[in-house]
Amino acid sequence: MKFDIVGDIHGCYDEFMHLIDKLGYLMDTGIPLHPDGRNLVFVGDTMDRGPHSIKMLNLLFNVQDEHLLYYSPGNHCNKLYRFAKGNQVQPTHGLETTIAELDALSSDARKRFLARYRQFYEALPLYHTLNDGNLIIAHAGIREEMIAAPYSEKIRVFVLYGDITGKKLPDGRPLRRDWAKHYKGAPFIVYGHTPVKEARFVNNTANIDTGCVFGGKLTALRYPEMEIVSVPSQQPFVPEKFTAFD
Repeated sequence: MKFDIVGDIHGCYDEFMHLIDKLGYLMDTGIPLHPDGRNLVFVGDTMDRGPHSIKMLNLLFNVQDEHLLYYSPGNHCNKLYRFAKGNQVQPTHGLETTIAELDALSSDARKRFLARYRQFYEALPLYHTLNDGNLIIAHAGIREEMIAAPYSEKIRVFVLYGDITGKKLPDGRPLRRDWAKHYKGAPFIVYGHTPVKEARFVNNTANIDTGCVFGGKLTALRYPEMEIVSVPSQQPFVPEKFTAFD
């Protein structure tokens, strides 16, 4: 199978539609289908921060209904799930934009959406293993010893949040170690979560979150061709949100 792996969208629906058009997908049936049978894969965090989280999620609901969805959930996906269950969560770091969209719906439509989102999230694996184990899609990455290991809270936290240190950056984001710099596993890992100005290839890994919601680009990695395809963001550029690695 051939895949087009899409980085963090964060409500940037228009950029996503531009990207899949550039990749050759057609929307004739209401969901993106490729004439050559390629498959879209998502590294998670479709929602929050950007302008069209609900529109983007409704499209993914339709893809899931057709049993065509490859989606590895991220930390924003998890936070919205906890909100949808009625848990107390802080409406910060982008969730407030999705809540504002929800509050614009009728009461019944809001309830239906949140119920459908719970169903959507509960059907997702923590990460995807594709191409006979040679390709792994994990939102914030995964260490080699975690691959195929029994589920644990440690693995869940790593996949959703990355290799966090427990310390915070000045803007409140967690300080993370550069796990990819030390990765020595055989599977090729594609992830997002940490915005970078250009897709970053290190040690059989690729970070394809190029910060669309912060004015960067929305990026896809075509696999197995290993070709990067990007479209420019329509959002304001926020340079401090991008990470520069050594």
